[in-house]
Amino acid sequence: MNTEEPELTRDTVMKLIQASQEVKKHAYCRYSDFRVGAALLTSDDLVFTGCNVENACNNLGICAERTAIVKAVSDGHRRFKAIAVASDMKDQFISPCGGCRQFMREFGLNWDVYMSKPDGSFMKMSVSQLLPSSFGAKDLTMKRETDHGDH
Repeated sequence: MNTEEPELTRDTVMKLIQASQEVKKHAYCRYSDFRVGAALLTSDDLVFTGCNVENACNNLGICAERTAIVKAVSDGHRRFKAIAVASDMKDQFISPCGGCRQFMREFGLNWDVYMSKPDGSFMKMSVSQLLPSSFGAKDLTMKRETDHGDH
């Protein structure tokens, strides 16, 4: 979606990671005690943050990445440059779950995901790298077999 966007500066990346670490403090995770924060950078350089919010009914919870994207979309933004994700894991980078990867994919394949550790170190991947051979809106318009044999 944003293939013509220039690379983010290290300063911008570090600010995104810091914002994701800060919002992580607001996570509502009384069941898993696994805090996650996300900071989303729109194509017009606005930042939307989100944290995970759990629920006693597990499938009603929402991840930090989706929270940030929903906040941005509800304010009229649909083009994104990058998202930074933070957790409390020290030995590995936090990685978006499969549901979040698909949710990000809805808004394009060519934007960056910065997966970080509490010390600020990070690993960068694109949405397309995180979700190869993915299903998207264009797949809904592909030719399909229409005879289901139920005549």
